[in-house]
Amino acid sequence: MRTDILVVGAGYAGSVVAERLARAGRRVHVIDRRPHVGGNAYDEYDEHGVLVHRYGPHIFHTNAMRIVDYLSSFTEWRRYEHRALAHVDGKLLPIPINLDTVNGLYGLSLDEEDIKAFFERVREPKTPALTSEDVVVGAVGRDLYEKFFESYTRKHWGLDPSQLGAGVAARVPVRTNHDDRYWTDEFQGVPLNGYTRMFEAMLDHPNITVELDVDFHEVRERIQATHIVYTGPIDAYFDYRFGKLPYRSLRFEHEHLPDRSHYQQAPTINYPNEHDYIRVTEFKHVTGQEHPGTSIVREYPRGEGEPYYPIPRPENEALYKRYQSLATRQENVTFVGRLAQYRYYNMDQVVGAALKAAQNILE
Repeated sequence: MRTDILVVGAGYAGSVVAERLARAGRRVHVIDRRPHVGGNAYDEYDEHGVLVHRYGPHIFHTNAMRIVDYLSSFTEWRRYEHRALAHVDGKLLPIPINLDTVNGLYGLSLDEEDIKAFFERVREPKTPALTSEDVVVGAVGRDLYEKFFESYTRKHWGLDPSQLGAGVAARVPVRTNHDDRYWTDEFQGVPLNGYTRMFEAMLDHPNITVELDVDFHEVRERIQATHIVYTGPIDAYFDYRFGKLPYRSLRFEHEHLPDRSHYQQAPTINYPNEHDYIRVTEFKHVTGQEHPGTSIVREYPRGEGEPYYPIPRPENEALYKRYQSLATRQENVTFVGRLAQYRYYNMDQVVGAALKAAQNILE
């Protein structure tokens, strides 16, 4: 078959580019090796009628209102601010660390001025801060680092924080007030009718055809396209010529509890220091759904499986740069998205990158 644009991947990056190019008059064929659209943001009603996020909780948050305005063409929103607790020393405490975390952990009654002095006293700044350990110990000191971050990071990444780039820890703020929101972005929420419905609306265009449950490497000769937009792993595109880029993966254990309206007091509870899983999320907190039962998911990090998190280490970035050099020499191929660009993107960042990629193709 022939088409103007072949888009590989029906997640955020692929769907946004497909919609933009289709609206500009291009014929677009979207493929995905999964049996659904939406990528890792895919959600569905489980067999008990509870809306769940199959690949772990996804909460949209951004300060870029142009991104919100764009996505709002395809969905209404449920405004929602995510909150999480961490199970530490037998207590459930706010995470990210804030004033209430410190007071609750140590049995103190510090105020906002006291907590600044507390952090100044315990922190161990290192310049330059090159690793995640440097960042966290430099912000909150050794004890809080060990209780909240060290074991959690080892479980999540399979590496000690001293082996990870500073950017990983920099994503998690430390607060000197009572703010217990996970993020402080201007806009926070979830699509009112679910992420999948949003993606379906995005791809519902007469110039777009969608083919699911198909692998790019099996059909790349069958589909003739003027331009390819590739959102999969960049190393896979080049048949792992220089070796595989390292990723961390997750195994999701979903459970339905038919006789409980709620399972836990917070949407997400982190378990830094016990269990093989890192956190438990209860979806009804996020979606606001009314249901007599409830559904949860436990997340188990692992080294093999679906590639979710690019591992930020200098040697991995160097390997990516070798693949990126090959990518820049490809004619009529655009690489965009978390896997194609080997970046730990948030959802809004992927949308922004995809909008820019579409614009570049049109120009």
